Amino acid sequence: MPERDFLIYLDKDTRLCRYRHHHVTNGKRVIEFCVQLETIVNEAWYVVIRYDTSYGRPHQDILRPSGRQTKKWLNHLSTEEALTFGRNDIMENWKVYRERFLKEFRNE
Repeated sequence: MPERDFLIYLDKDTRLCRYRHHHVTNGKRVIEFCVQLETIVNEAWYVVIRYDTSYGRPHQDILRPSGRQTKKWLNHLSTEEALTFGRNDIMENWKVYRERFLKEFRNE
């Protein structure tokens, strides 16, 4: 089954925030995926928000600098719909997610 992986730096000048994309297809159907927003703090990369199909169904994980995470199941979406939703959410809201994460990082 074909796999596709790529990175996109969202702040092209500083390269401190990036979108990571992975998906596996069977024919024309996406059967699993992981898309996430990553940011660098003190020379280490952290996942800020992730959409994936681990546990066999699509969901969103919001990660905190402390290591805690909040999971939201996306049962109303197909795998393909969840991938599109996750990608669009990250691309449209990455600055908000990054600022929230950095604020929490400074407060811990």
